[in-house]
Amino acid sequence: MTLRLLSYNIRFGGMGREAELAEVIRAAAPDLVVFQEATNPAVVAGLAEAAGFPVWASRRAHSIGYMSRVAVDGCEWHHPQRARHPFMEIVLAGTGLRVFGLHLSAWFSKWSERRRAQEIRALLEGIREHQEGFHVLVGDFNTLAPGELLHARRMPGWIRAMIWVSGRDIQRETVQIVLDARYVDSFRRHHPGEDGYTFPTWDPHLRLDYAFVPAGFADRVLACEVVRHPAAPAASDHFPLLVHLDAPDVSPAS
Repeated sequence: MTLRLLSYNIRFGGMGREAELAEVIRAAAPDLVVFQEATNPAVVAGLAEAAGFPVWASRRAHSIGYMSRVAVDGCEWHHPQRARHPFMEIVLAGTGLRVFGLHLSAWFSKWSERRRAQEIRALLEGIREHQEGFHVLVGDFNTLAPGELLHARRMPGWIRAMIWVSGRDIQRETVQIVLDARYVDSFRRHHPGEDGYTFPTWDPHLRLDYAFVPAGFADRVLACEVVRHPAAPAASDHFPLLVHLDAPDVSPAS
């Protein structure tokens, strides 16, 4: 079976935009959705009902939530000491596949990049026991990959000022840490020449949303694409990221 995994930052809990969010999700036809900024369980419950997902989980004031059409053995939030948001571990039943949803600190400056670097190191340390198995790191990393352009002139003035104070660019340490840990950037592997911008939906010029898998499992990512549905700009400030995974043992949720 090809498992369709959707990563979606729904912005400030998604309240008031449930219909648009559900439209985008239904069009993407995922089997598993990992949310960021899913801070209102009532919104996640409503989206699960509207889009036909029998399994879901969310906690108030926790950024990461999920909903699933496939069977899961469970989910758990983990909060490393240096992380702003807890990350979520989702275990798919009968597959050995684990999905780790994360949302790293925002803002663009060398100081915030240091914070994100601390967060990703803490996460990687926390999942060290699973690093030999098939798993996915997916979510809003709030940073740029090495070599990608920073379009500072298209950003609000206060962000441009922070970037200027930081040295007219931002560091690219966070994603490099993941790559150095022998993970593969799924979108970049399948689209080496495309921008892949996911933010903001009304003027896309940043790729902030990623899906990484260990290098030994890179061939099990069959496709990775940004979902540019017409309803997306009204639904959130992020376009969702859809990952197609080779997961033959996945079974439907009951």
